[in-house]
Amino acid sequence: MKLHLFLTTHMEEILTEWAAFAQTQQPAALGMTKLALNDHARAMLQAIALDVETSQNADQQYQKSRGMAPPPAGRESAASIHGGLRQASDFSLLQLSAEFRALRATVLRLWLPRVSTMSASTAYEMVRFNEAIDQALAESVVTYSAHADHTRELFLAVLGHDLRSPLSTMALAGEALVRDGLTPRQLADTGARVRRSARLMKSMVDDLLGYTSTQFGTRMPVTLKQADVAQVCASALEDAGATYPQSRFQIRTTGDLVGSFDSVRLHQLFANLLINAAQYGAPERPVLLEAQGAADAVTVQVTNFGQAIPADSLAAIFKPLVQLPAEGEDDSRPRTSLGLGLFIAREIAEAHGGHLAVQSDAVDGTVFTVRLPRPQPVH
Repeated sequence: MKLHLFLTTHMEEILTEWAAFAQTQQPAALGMTKLALNDHARAMLQAIALDVETSQNADQQYQKSRGMAPPPAGRESAASIHGGLRQASDFSLLQLSAEFRALRATVLRLWLPRVSTMSASTAYEMVRFNEAIDQALAESVVTYSAHADHTRELFLAVLGHDLRSPLSTMALAGEALVRDGLTPRQLADTGARVRRSARLMKSMVDDLLGYTSTQFGTRMPVTLKQADVAQVCASALEDAGATYPQSRFQIRTTGDLVGSFDSVRLHQLFANLLINAAQYGAPERPVLLEAQGAADAVTVQVTNFGQAIPADSLAAIFKPLVQLPAEGEDDSRPRTSLGLGLFIAREIAEAHGGHLAVQSDAVDGTVFTVRLPRPQPVH
């Protein structure tokens, strides 16, 4: 059977194997639907089948071998779109490349047993198929890299923008302190503004360092020691209250909250959730932190009331650089993260073997739930 005909007639079988392999690319593929896993695979296979069937001259073959085949006239290729979408879905470049490696192996494994005789024509079809796969991979990598570069540039722009406000506050405070005649009350207020600005910048730097550590393909590092989650919650609440002195915070703790956890990372997790709640919650309603200890896990919930998060944004808020608009355009509350706070919080929860989930509606508010399983003894 001719290879281009095989690709067309066995498309569904190939797509099933594509999706099965894509599902193994964790954690990026976690929770993705079959439609999202397949993405533009069908259109790519159709383009590859057409390419294999179409005659080409020596120059066209040479250009394709260098990944420089001309793109489809007037539109972006399916492979290019696939590369951009995989970057947006947090696939690594290695995982993207692995998809094409698996596709190549799948097609050859399924097709070759149906070839009655190996001939020069069969070998030529295999060469054309490999050229087409390499071209598709090159197009995907180019788009993936362009989107990644744009994300880095955006990240630096957001970093510069978000740091400008607390730095300006500290600069103005410095100018005020060098002047004579400040009253004790003015000195105290100036010191409080400097302290809040320093906390804002510390929160950004902590999130930035945490994000950087996850970009090397490893989990957030944690050091497990005996820790009291109740004390960690109280400390995180104190930090959030200093960052948002106009907000009200309440804490409730029940059960045994002592266990083997990384108290420093948990402090960062809870502080990020509390700061996020204060940033987006209704100013007249308190932010509630509840911690409950059970035999198998510790569960911590942070609740705020205000504008509900749209259902289609619930998954997106855990991605880096995502910041939802505040309830009012004139909201003067400071923005304390780079769009990394919830991403870092989720990474810390997962590094403890747990998870972070969110529910949001106009009645019950927005509730972030952290479940931290207790490490089980090894028998």
